[in-house]
Amino acid sequence: MPLLVTSASGANGDGYGALLAFESDGRPLGVFSDDRRIVDPRGLAVEPAARLLFLNSADRVLALDASGEVVRDTGEIAGLNPGGGLFGPDGRYYAGLRTARTILALPPDLSGAGEEVLPVGVVPFPRGFGFDAQGRLFLASGIGPRGEGDDTIVAFPPSDRTHAARLVAHDPELSPLDLIVAPSGAILVSSEHPFGAPDALTTVREYDPESGRLVRVLSARGLAAFQRPRGLRFGPGGDLYCVAQDEVVAFDFTSGRCLGAVVRFPRLHGQALAFLP
Repeated sequence: MPLLVTSASGANGDGYGALLAFESDGRPLGVFSDDRRIVDPRGLAVEPAARLLFLNSADRVLALDASGEVVRDTGEIAGLNPGGGLFGPDGRYYAGLRTARTILALPPDLSGAGEEVLPVGVVPFPRGFGFDAQGRLFLASGIGPRGEGDDTIVAFPPSDRTHAARLVAHDPELSPLDLIVAPSGAILVSSEHPFGAPDALTTVREYDPESGRLVRVLSARGLAAFQRPRGLRFGPGGDLYCVAQDEVVAFDFTSGRCLGAVVRFPRLHGQALAFLP
């Protein structure tokens, strides 16, 4: 099962600006798709039924098949600037919008303009989101390139997506870069604090979804460089993976033990990762 990673480019990371593929043992397979519509790619998610890979490009959302061919395309969406992406409990594809600071929901066939499911500017700088089994939406609010932000996690119940309730308010070492909801319901966040600092504390932090209490902290403990952590995903065996600068790092989620870097690739500047079935 290949591991796919989006690599940022230009001012966003000086990486490859491409979707890269790796074997499960970390061996690079090259560019997964050379379609010219893939520009500075970000979020990735696999559509459960059709097994298509959805990818957030600079100005559009694309769906690719197992051979890397684009089979669906929203077309250009002015001002899109998407971040992370995932499929919600209603089957729609959700993309975080970094400039508008909200979340866009699109039908899986990528037709139509989609729906903004949160108020525009709902947090200072969105940094990842996820849904739990009850349909609650959790959104990480981090620090932007110019230092704006508030380093917290907010939650929206299914019945009201207009008002954010602060879930995490008292973790001075939190500076979120991505958020996912574990199968257990726990909230997991990749964090770099202070954001952008060369000696930043880099961790994956687990929070109780009801109280917002910090449950545990996962760190590389010298087994990987683990710099600039970004996208989080669970692998097919239940291990937790986090893409970072020059590597992808794995954790045994049950024990919290770091398994080291499963991918090492210079200038990776990874943003998101996915396993293609």
